[in-house]
Amino acid sequence: MIDETHNPWTTLSSRDIYQNPWIKVREDQVLNPKGGKGIYGVVSMKNKAIGIIPIDDEGYTYLIGQYRYPLNEYSWEIPMGGGLVENDILESAKRELQEETGFTAAKWTNICRLHTSNSVTDEEGFVFLAQELTPGETAFEETEELHIRKVHFREAVRMAMNNEITDAISVAGILKAHIMLQQEGQK
Repeated sequence: MIDETHNPWTTLSSRDIYQNPWIKVREDQVLNPKGGKGIYGVVSMKNKAIGIIPIDDEGYTYLIGQYRYPLNEYSWEIPMGGGLVENDILESAKRELQEETGFTAAKWTNICRLHTSNSVTDEEGFVFLAQELTPGETAFEETEELHIRKVHFREAVRMAMNNEITDAISVAGILKAHIMLQQEGQK
């Protein structure tokens, strides 16, 4: 039987290396599971990652396109953003959907909890399915130059399967929503 609560790592010391409003980077001196000395860098996030898959009554979804600075490339993604750790994740999802697409939704389903890159970061993400949409005005942030693309949800699934959508939260959310909707006999 595996003891899933046992931590085989020993932290000898820890120091903060860098911090900004969104992340904190620390370096730990550690003993690895075999007893060898080493270092471990950890990026701690100050927000939860919140993704939303809006699907309208005709089966269309809305993707967000933007240039991603760390990747140095353009990316198509589900609407997403950060929610302060202490904030309610559904309220953060509602805010992000309205800011990036203008939509509000009457029906919300939390479909996924995930860790984005758990070998280097403690980031926790959530994906919501948003349905029964009502259009409204977007409210892009100063750091955002976003483009909205309306595609049938089947097209978003195809894009995720063909590596046209590569963002981890988007891929996981789209594929999970696809399976859930198939099981429900929808879209």
